[in-house]
Amino acid sequence: MSENLINLVKIIRKRKNKDEDKSYTSSLLSGGLSKCIDKMEEEFGELKEALNNNSNIAHEAADTIYHLLVTLEVADIKFEDVLKELESRKKQSGIEEKNNR
Repeated sequence: MSENLINLVKIIRKRKNKDEDKSYTSSLLSGGLSKCIDKMEEEFGELKEALNNNSNIAHEAADTIYHLLVTLEVADIKFEDVLKELESRKKQSGIEEKNNR
């Protein structure tokens, strides 16, 4: 599963230096951090609405994740660092120890 996210991150990174007219991702990236944050907030609002209405949740969740990844890239935050942080939290929570018993 995380392989799909890693592949998506690689595609986003490849589009970072592409012509913005040829790719939605490129246009987001060239719009800068403010544009990406605004779009991420919009998508999160749509996810909240989908959750409240119990409809189209997977679609809106995917949109939100995609826009989060684009925003992280614009902010020069490596997704791999986010994964490392999540891994360290797993170790801190004791989940790993419980699963090994």
